Amino acid sequence: MKTVVLLKEIYEEGFKNLSNLILKYSLKAFTWFTVIIFILVLYAFMHRLFSGFSFSNI
Repeated sequence: MKTVVLLKEIYEEGFKNLSNLILKYSLKAFTWFTVIIFILVLYAFMHRLFSGFSFSNI
């Protein structure tokens, strides 16, 4: 019984640290993805603005 409890504690501790690492790296990846997409949108807007694109149908 003591071995089962010890294995359970090791299992829980391992996955607790793993989830924090996965969350940490996935949030970093999402942040970089968001920054890259935002820069792409700013580039596209500036390109349309300086190339004389008409923003209205009127």
